[in-house]
Amino acid sequence: MDLSVWAAAQPDKAAVVDAAGAVLSYADLEARSNRIAHLFRSLGLQPGDHVAILSENRLDLFPVVWAAQRTGLLYTPVNWHLTAGEAAYVVENCGATVTIASATLADLAMALPEVEHRFCFGGSIPGHESLEDRVRGLPATPVPDQCEGSPMLYSSGTTGRPKGILPPLPEAPFGTGLRFDHLMQASFGFTADTVYLSPGPLYHAAPLGWSLGAMRSGGTAVIMDRFDAEDVLRLVERDRVTHAQFVPTMLVRMLKLPADVRARYDLQSLRLVIHAAAPCPVEVKRAMIDWLGPILIEFYASSEGNCFFSIDSVTWLAHPGSVGRSVLGEVHVCDESGAELATGEVGQLWFSGAAPFSYHGDPDKTAAAYDARGWSTLGDLGRVDEEGFLYLADRRTDLIISGGVNIYPREVEEALILHPSVLDVAVIGVADDEFGQRVHAVVAPTPGVVPGPELEAELAAHVRLHVAGFKVPRSWSFEDVPRLPSGKILRRVLLERYRPSAVS
Repeated sequence: MDLSVWAAAQPDKAAVVDAAGAVLSYADLEARSNRIAHLFRSLGLQPGDHVAILSENRLDLFPVVWAAQRTGLLYTPVNWHLTAGEAAYVVENCGATVTIASATLADLAMALPEVEHRFCFGGSIPGHESLEDRVRGLPATPVPDQCEGSPMLYSSGTTGRPKGILPPLPEAPFGTGLRFDHLMQASFGFTADTVYLSPGPLYHAAPLGWSLGAMRSGGTAVIMDRFDAEDVLRLVERDRVTHAQFVPTMLVRMLKLPADVRARYDLQSLRLVIHAAAPCPVEVKRAMIDWLGPILIEFYASSEGNCFFSIDSVTWLAHPGSVGRSVLGEVHVCDESGAELATGEVGQLWFSGAAPFSYHGDPDKTAAAYDARGWSTLGDLGRVDEEGFLYLADRRTDLIISGGVNIYPREVEEALILHPSVLDVAVIGVADDEFGQRVHAVVAPTPGVVPGPELEAELAAHVRLHVAGFKVPRSWSFEDVPRLPSGKILRRVLLERYRPSAVS
């Protein structure tokens, strides 16, 4: 798992390839990351110090990340889709003393706090020093005191300000690898032959972590600057991709490609298709297995690292809708008082047996994530069957209570998402004088479909075939569904948009 070992053994092999075909070799990655590591040490950075990185998906990001990883630093990739205020909050909150930004994000970079050292790459930014100029002439060999660092990631912020998840530093020699690197090799078959396709933004945990894990294994990571359904198929064929990772909305987009487009590409190199980040509708997953074969693996986990569940296709077909059994941590399903519920009952999910975590600089949020027993929660709801398989329901904050009855938005969304007139959908609860809340569907129609009363009636009839009548949306709107690049629905945006004072 030592980058230097792979660089010596296969210097010309591609460590990273981008969608346009540009390549960063292992030898180049080793030399460039070492030069930046020497820069970090010359600035006085020691293990546990913090660097913030602002970059879109590009090859230049990886030498910076590996430099931080091999010098024991905490590093935070900043979501460049955030507003200037939100991004500034992340940099200030994480305590970075160094920021490194892509010149293409100059406007956002200049809005970040003026920390002690500010660098840029790929061009110039006022107030920033050129990273390329600063490292020119520095040694291309490792610093003498290499040790493992760690990403410090921020939650997606679907319900409020992002929370910084402070990990314990590994305190291990560089090359030891992080816990998840070992899991990737043992459970997902990552080897030097792996070609891993990452279509997601690299400021998120999975796209970054799995890309680095592919390199830890001596394989190649293929990165996309943005997701495009047909481009995924093109890259799988071009680079003979063996492993790929998606979120459910990406799977839906791929399934909705015309049949002749799907048939145009050779996908036989695929050994494993991984999906996570949001619950996958049962019929979507069935359709993907029918298309690609039983090579899908789903996992449910968190940046907090308090749980990890996984399930392969064969097992899932016997337990449709499950996210699997626990690989890390023990799950407890509890009611609102904290009492554990009987097998099969839906309640809040709590976890024990994993390493503790904390939210950086926010003891109140950290305390709220734990109970008196030391169990932690992400706020998700679900149930566990008699064989220990976990089934997710929704987040507690997403639950709709209409006339005293609990309604899970996910059920309704799953009933709608594969309808040919629906490109995307989100379901929320809005205020209702009679029932307290009513089910409201926000639908992005497929291009060419005309929204209106006829479409509402057609979709309502379709939903009624799949769920109980009281779950059928009583109101509809037709517009784009706001999502994070990770695929998660920004429900707080919709709830704010449809609160009574906003629509009166």
